[in-house]
Amino acid sequence: MLQPNIDDLWFVPLGGTGEIGMNLNLYGHNGQWLMVDCGVSFDEPLVPDYKKGDKVANGIQSKGSTHRVVAPDPTFIAKQKDALAGIVITHAHEDHIGAIPYLWERFQKPIYTTSFTAEVLRRKLARSKLANRIAIIEVDAGDTKQIGPFSVHWLAITHSLPEPFALKITTPVGTVLHTADWKIDANPITGLPFDVNLYKQLGDENILALVGDSTNAPKPGFSISERNCYDGLLSTIAPLKGRVVVGCFGSNIARLISLAKIAKKTKRYMALYGRSLMNMYGIAKQQGIWPDDLPITDPQHLGYLPPHEVLAVATGSQGEKNTALARLARDNHPHLNLDKGDTVLFSSIVIPGNEESVGRLSKALLAKGVSVIHSEDSTLPIHASGHPCEEELKLMYHWVKPKIAIPVHGEHQHLQAHAEIAKACGVMKHYVGQNGDLYRLAPQASIRRQVVPVGRVPVQQD
Repeated sequence: MLQPNIDDLWFVPLGGTGEIGMNLNLYGHNGQWLMVDCGVSFDEPLVPDYKKGDKVANGIQSKGSTHRVVAPDPTFIAKQKDALAGIVITHAHEDHIGAIPYLWERFQKPIYTTSFTAEVLRRKLARSKLANRIAIIEVDAGDTKQIGPFSVHWLAITHSLPEPFALKITTPVGTVLHTADWKIDANPITGLPFDVNLYKQLGDENILALVGDSTNAPKPGFSISERNCYDGLLSTIAPLKGRVVVGCFGSNIARLISLAKIAKKTKRYMALYGRSLMNMYGIAKQQGIWPDDLPITDPQHLGYLPPHEVLAVATGSQGEKNTALARLARDNHPHLNLDKGDTVLFSSIVIPGNEESVGRLSKALLAKGVSVIHSEDSTLPIHASGHPCEEELKLMYHWVKPKIAIPVHGEHQHLQAHAEIAKACGVMKHYVGQNGDLYRLAPQASIRRQVVPVGRVPVQQD
């Protein structure tokens, strides 16, 4: 079995490198491994010939399923789970946390994460046989935990949901900054602004490698702030006369708070359609993140209001079947109907692979006489990405000054663009790889192609 020795520091991605979503990363040192994140994909189509009704064993759906959610194949680390020191979850997005209920039994190791993410995970586990079985160790900004031979320090960062964190992972042979998902947001709706000094300080700490988010690396400039997105949504919604439905990602608490503020300002009533939205709202209320002066209307009541008083937020922005948006398009939602003169806003991007499903949903809405506005086509900012563009990546490299750049979180073109940025910033070593590659960070940097078997496994998701 492939194992690092006392002089080694390795990085092995099992998911999320060479693709969007499904992040699972391993760091290896002195015979032990640290797992960072364990996520699912965004509704990717699976291998044909899966039919409904097959049983699930250990969370892995056997041949015959119609479920379209997949996780990284965990076989490599599951075969040596005694060498796995622990699991760290950087934030609560599905592509970083969503596979835990299905894969954890293969590892059976404690999970380290922050209070908001821990609550998201507990609610997931409450619907499974793993409820109260998993040791979840809560940490906070600035905490350091010794997990096997890895000293892990949590660094606050900004993203598109509460409590996102980067990790400084220290071993006797080198220190890595694992950024996870991030952006520079000086005016976030939730949480504190991006702390520049926190990352400038790393420039004096001899960081060996930066393992970083590549999702928006091909895009010039800076990502826009959630505050700018609020302004764009307000300007778009304020003049509309009919019902307004906004499709967005359920975990984007900042976007939900923005929309609730807009509903209040435009004298509309806001309701949430979709279990994931209601769940995230409930967690935000419990954690003290949701403002007390922003009420949410019972979704059963919204259908009785005049159109100009309705603001609905719905799941299904990627065109998924049986979500709230899909049911509204088919006229079979139990609580709300859309008519000519209403508007659907997609406060989201189309994730690669979902273009056809989103296109079908848009056509169905347009056929009803409903106006459809996608963020990609809007002249105003109605969606704010949670990932860094070119100039943000440049700043991070100038601050941190790593010796090695390891682009992750993206398809090949994203990784390549990230590597070019690192090179332009003076980083001498930069490796563009894919899932299953072995990145040797110490004692001497190199990359070995396709050393670890990888793949994807379908999982059953509610």
